[in-house]
Amino acid sequence: MAGAVDLGPGIGLGPDWAQRVVKLVGNYGEVFDRNLGMGGPLAMQRGMNALWTNGGLLYAPPIE
Repeated sequence: MAGAVDLGPGIGLGPDWAQRVVKLVGNYGEVFDRNLGMGGPLAMQRGMNALWTNGGLLYAPPIE
């Protein structure tokens, strides 16, 4: 990735740390759904925790 800054090694993590975290626990939407959302015990709607394209406040900038 051109221009990317790898912060992992500076704090003792490998270069693939973020990929491994997402693979193990899921992305934000998956974690929300499993713990708070319709797939979890509280069955909450995403509401303001939804992506901006779905009426929420979350915006994920593009990654090159």
